[in-house]
Amino acid sequence: MGVEEFEQARKARLRVRVGAVIVVVLVALGCAVLATALTDSPAALEIARGEVGGDDDSFVIETPSLFVHVTGAVARPGLFELAEGSRVIDAIAAAGGFTDDANRDQLNLARLLADGEQFAVPAAGADDAAETTASDGRVNLNTADAAALDTLPRIGPAMAARILAWRDANGRFVSIDDLRNVAGIGDATFDGLRDLVTV
Repeated sequence: MGVEEFEQARKARLRVRVGAVIVVVLVALGCAVLATALTDSPAALEIARGEVGGDDDSFVIETPSLFVHVTGAVARPGLFELAEGSRVIDAIAAAGGFTDDANRDQLNLARLLADGEQFAVPAAGADDAAETTASDGRVNLNTADAAALDTLPRIGPAMAARILAWRDANGRFVSIDDLRNVAGIGDATFDGLRDLVTV
């Protein structure tokens, strides 16, 4: 065998070895990918794992919830757990819907609910004076209508309308300090109302 033939044979053997190494590397990578695919999913989903019906474990997505107390002219008054972002109409549906004597025009059915809120569905023709005024004579900011609010000092029809609009937009007054968030109620007005209102 000549030098040239020997050199060609050596290069051919080298190419075969390099090719074999590449094949081995590709096979190893394929095995690693396959092993990863067959391994259990990471435990991150375990935080949402729970049993839903039957004996099988299922993955469920838990959504934030809020609790609302519905009273008055509904089929099943009580405390209900609803999804965050629910509206007054959702709470009424959870309570079995309106009764035949419910005054449906007294509530803003589209208003978003707040956690811990209580609201009453009034009956048609019912006298709501007892609900709008506490036993000590203070006006309840969460149940008062425009006429009841108008009895307060420095609260005229326009200011009463702003208080009702704030309540419709934000839900119940959690404390009387929430009055400060109503446009037009400054420190002097608030100080004059502090002892005359309740929630």
